[in-house]
Amino acid sequence: MVSKKVRLIPDDNFDVVVVGFGGAGAAAAIEAADNGARVLALDLSVGGGATRLSGGIVYCGGGTSVQKEAGVEDSPENMFNYMKQEAQGVVSDETLMRFCEESPGMVEWLKENGVEFDSSLCPYKASYPTDKHYLYFSGNEKAYPYNEHAKPAARGHRTVASGLASGKVLFNSLRESALMKGVHFIPVARVTELIMDGDDVTGVKFTALNNEPLRKLHWLITKLTAKMGNFFPDLIGRPVDKVTDFIWKLGAEDYEVHTDAVILSAGGFAYNTEWMERYTGPYAKITPLGTGGDDGNGIKLGMSAGGAIGQMDKATSWRFISPPEAYIEGVSVGTNGERVANEDLYGATHSNVMVREYGADCRLILDRTQWIKALKQVPSQSQLFHWAMSAYLFTIGHKRANTLEDLAKKIGVNPEGLRKTVEEYNEGIASGKGDPHHKADNLSSPIVKAPYYSIDISNIPNNILNGLMYPAPGLTLGGLVVNEETGNVQTAEGKDIKGLYAAGRTAVGVCSNSYVSGLSIADAFFSGRRAGRSAAADSVEATKEN
Repeated sequence: MVSKKVRLIPDDNFDVVVVGFGGAGAAAAIEAADNGARVLALDLSVGGGATRLSGGIVYCGGGTSVQKEAGVEDSPENMFNYMKQEAQGVVSDETLMRFCEESPGMVEWLKENGVEFDSSLCPYKASYPTDKHYLYFSGNEKAYPYNEHAKPAARGHRTVASGLASGKVLFNSLRESALMKGVHFIPVARVTELIMDGDDVTGVKFTALNNEPLRKLHWLITKLTAKMGNFFPDLIGRPVDKVTDFIWKLGAEDYEVHTDAVILSAGGFAYNTEWMERYTGPYAKITPLGTGGDDGNGIKLGMSAGGAIGQMDKATSWRFISPPEAYIEGVSVGTNGERVANEDLYGATHSNVMVREYGADCRLILDRTQWIKALKQVPSQSQLFHWAMSAYLFTIGHKRANTLEDLAKKIGVNPEGLRKTVEEYNEGIASGKGDPHHKADNLSSPIVKAPYYSIDISNIPNNILNGLMYPAPGLTLGGLVVNEETGNVQTAEGKDIKGLYAAGRTAVGVCSNSYVSGLSIADAFFSGRRAGRSAAADSVEATKEN
């Protein structure tokens, strides 16, 4: 093993190299270290990736200790029946069942690594709960048609922290655990090439920032702008990425490490404009969630070794209708006035219909009663960022008219189509048959009292202000095809590439068909731990052979 700078790499005795030190990378590093491997972790930035910037939700079920404390009944079989509707065959039933069966243990593993959860159950439908609640229905569990296949159970386990700090606290706990277990982490390190011996992967070449003052400057800028860069990627995110890239180049030096196994866990490709246009179709212009490191480089590295890719057309964007919960009582329509879907669907599920069938150009329609009810719910159901969006929506972020026809003209929606949709909705409620689109009865109320209100809920904002104040972020779900037993990257012929693994959004996994809050992070931990175990086993096998 060779390294040019001993200040960054203390010796040449690494068994596993992890490329990308976010949620999946940290899980892989911890698992590999727990199984006896000496681990080197590299990250393009300072670590954490999209996990650190997230809401810190982990989708776990099957009867976790947190669920039991909250009185929530669940089982691996029940969770599987629900997850099967979300996954739609993107992984085998055997893998999906293993994901569900291991889910209760996932929570205990996270606790062992310093992550704290709480069993306070959120009583209303929330996209993200307030600090009073840390367990909630974070997906489609209660919504039609998912509730016809499994008993609804709350599975959104939010890391205990204030506001949106949950993601940061979640990752920092795993980071500290990894470092305590001996994982050697180098930030601001860009892997440029996999080292190959025939068809086998035997190491990496990378360029790292080997200058302490510049590294501190890089960290300071990243820390101050990372979160806002997600809300305002074009205004803050991408310009800051150019600054940090310049800093990296000032102190960049080349290194080479040979190892027994490489794990690619460098995120997706939401920040790769060319790939978004090539692969994701109508999702190409969504606001990306993540970091500048979500540029597809991990996937590219796997492809350079012969790895196959899959589900690259799958992406997600979540336009959450709530909070406040009363917004859900309205109806969502396309510009033709037709109903989009039942509004109590998870934000990304509802948004997928908007993107695929309505060109991402849709409106939410409410009457005066629903509007006032929603306004009153804001204080009790909102985090700080919800307050900011509500301030916009309740002031200049809506349209109002005394008739549905006048409202339709103001918002560019077909008046006849809107009238028909509202009449069908009202008739279903009045007749006792319920919403024609099967929205829950407690979230259905008639639209009858003027004035009428409309909010632009388009995934791709129609104006800059809407995009800034009411963002609809998203991420990619496809990646490298892997062996579902080991996490090995596979070729198009289904052959494992020896010494190469992938996890998280760099790989096809449980989350690669559809997204609900916490599922991508749960899949990152599931696939990261799998890759870490397998990579450590590779090292043990290599030691025996030598």
